Amino acid sequence: MIQRIQTLWLLLVSALSFLTLKTSVYSGHRIKDIIPKPMIFLNASYNPLLNITAISVGVIAFITIFLFTRRKLQIRLSSFALFLSIIVLLLYYWQSKSFIGEESSITITAFIPVLIPVILILAIRGIWKDEKLVKGSDRLR
Repeated sequence: MIQRIQTLWLLLVSALSFLTLKTSVYSGHRIKDIIPKPMIFLNASYNPLLNITAISVGVIAFITIFLFTRRKLQIRLSSFALFLSIIVLLLYYWQSKSFIGEESSITITAFIPVLIPVILILAIRGIWKDEKLVKGSDRLR
């Protein structure tokens, strides 16, 4: 299980997804605030929908690690996690529109949610290669 590179990719996705709950992607002042308040940091805990989808990506990626004998299911779950991670990116973009443009900025940790879909694609590719290898060896029997 740990020898497979996709296991490491999925473990990294799970860790990064849970890390987005604490690290901010965007910071600034909201448009709706009449009285200036301290800086607000946009992370996955900012919005309940964003929170649920970010946690779902992490949980699905972690569960997928243990399904190494059922590669087709692993590919489907990883693809679903990829879909959810793209939704997380869209939710971050949508939430960033509620901030004042001149007084807001992207934080240094904003690369984390962008990195998650890329790593998921690498994991899916690794699972697909394993599936191809097993099919090839079954044909030789």
